[in-house]
Amino acid sequence: MTSGTALMTDQYELTMLDAALADGTADRRCTFEVFARSLPHGRRYGVVAGIPRVLEALGRFRFGDEEIAALRATGALSQRVLDHLADLHFAGDVVGYPEGELYFPGSPILSVTGTFAECVLLETLVLSILNHDCAIASAAARMTTAAAGRRLIEMGSRRTHEEAAVAAARAAYLAGFAATSNLEAAARHGVPSTGTSAHAFTLLHDSEEEAFRAQVAALGVGTTLLVDTYDITEGIETAVRVAGPELGAVRIDSGDLGVMAQRARAQLDSLGATGTRVVLSGDLDEHAIAGLRAEPVDAYGVGTSVVTGSGAPTAGMVYKLVEVEGRPVAKRSSSKESRGGVKSAVRRHKPTGTAVEEVVHQHHVPVEVGEHDRVVPVDLVKAGEPVAGLPSLDQAREHLRRNLVAIPWEGLKLSRGEPAIPTTFLLDSLG
Repeated sequence: MTSGTALMTDQYELTMLDAALADGTADRRCTFEVFARSLPHGRRYGVVAGIPRVLEALGRFRFGDEEIAALRATGALSQRVLDHLADLHFAGDVVGYPEGELYFPGSPILSVTGTFAECVLLETLVLSILNHDCAIASAAARMTTAAAGRRLIEMGSRRTHEEAAVAAARAAYLAGFAATSNLEAAARHGVPSTGTSAHAFTLLHDSEEEAFRAQVAALGVGTTLLVDTYDITEGIETAVRVAGPELGAVRIDSGDLGVMAQRARAQLDSLGATGTRVVLSGDLDEHAIAGLRAEPVDAYGVGTSVVTGSGAPTAGMVYKLVEVEGRPVAKRSSSKESRGGVKSAVRRHKPTGTAVEEVVHQHHVPVEVGEHDRVVPVDLVKAGEPVAGLPSLDQAREHLRRNLVAIPWEGLKLSRGEPAIPTTFLLDSLG
């Protein structure tokens, strides 16, 4: 197994290159654009996530001896294309929406410019990262809004592919989650990690009290005790008796969570554990979290719904050729249209900071940028090298927080509706 990313692609990208080399079009300067024709069902905005992962993958996009041998073994490619791939490296430019940015239908999320030979091969790699990470971050942002300031913990690793789990933890943290249970995400991306025990630890011991005493002895009274293995009321009583009123938190993972939260809070207060937090987990999504907003809950543990994008496992992004040698090109197929030409975008705001419009325009035709407006795309790669000074994960997290504050409150609703802000396309001359 190779450590590079060059084979994380589809064969047709290589057969296209083979044919382009044969007819002399492989060196034509092209721009491919990543965009979403629409938002996932019920969504009013999307969140850009995975840009640093795309850039890292681009840096490892090389066809070494192992990759060439694997391609030769397929028998599908000529020696001409194999020789070309051996020397291929991306030397083009990438411009795009920064990590933590909001996007809307038609937003030019990423523009990849270079020769056809170097750009066409990136389609699957780029889309596999962005479609996954943007879906996760978009779902997680809705959960963050629904939680209304309460702590969210990502704990869905066992519900997805092992590598997808790491990316999902990162995307959820970008979107406002406080921590993850995934240690690889902590090591690789610096996401804060957390975790105490599962029901197995309680069942290991001869009694619930024995299990709680062992956990408190090891982790201190500030730990979180899982109290629903047997009976929740007895579990809470035992937890406070063992840890005292300074117990950090109790976690409930089953039952009618709203009712259980109310009862747990009342019981903890009656036992003098007024500072002990109530943590809920178990099949939560943004709608369930919103439904618990009035209950005495301090934190939520979210698993399946965040790592699967809360019902939207892909952001529906596409990677389309929009310009060849300075000439706009566009797909006209019904329901799968693209808009030709290299584009940029300006986000317009009221003086109060509220976003009111996204203006997508030809990149070489300037548009007015008001005092409170901003150009959205930024340089990401120049001549094959990542641009210095790109934001850290924590900076991107703050950027997203400010973006969510800026959209009209209607745009934060969980119900179906129009995108949070409208998009105007100033592209008439491109047809």
